[in-house]
Amino acid sequence: MAPAPAITAVFGALSDPTRLAIVERLLKEGEHSAGEIAAPFAISKPAISKHLRVLEDAGLIERRVARQWRVCRIRPEAIRLVDDWMREYRKFWEGSFDRLEQVLAAAETEEGENGRYDE
Repeated sequence: MAPAPAITAVFGALSDPTRLAIVERLLKEGEHSAGEIAAPFAISKPAISKHLRVLEDAGLIERRVARQWRVCRIRPEAIRLVDDWMREYRKFWEGSFDRLEQVLAAAETEEGENGRYDE
């Protein structure tokens, strides 16, 4: 089994539009052969192979041999890693927006009490 992916490697791999599209497709459709993955892209098969290698090295996908095909699929632990990372920042931003909302509501109340409405 491959080691757990590192968040910087995962985001680095996802920073390329082609690799991101590959990951999105695998998430939506499940596993595909390398040839099926290459089909919708207007780039060479060796270029697709390089993209798949980057995704595999980052821990986002795993490849296995099924007869004569190399089949790729998402490694769920990499997606969980991104979700966990985003969850922490989501908490921060939601808390920040809640505090901003309270400050704005207090300022609005204060303006109303002082008779300063802009109408």
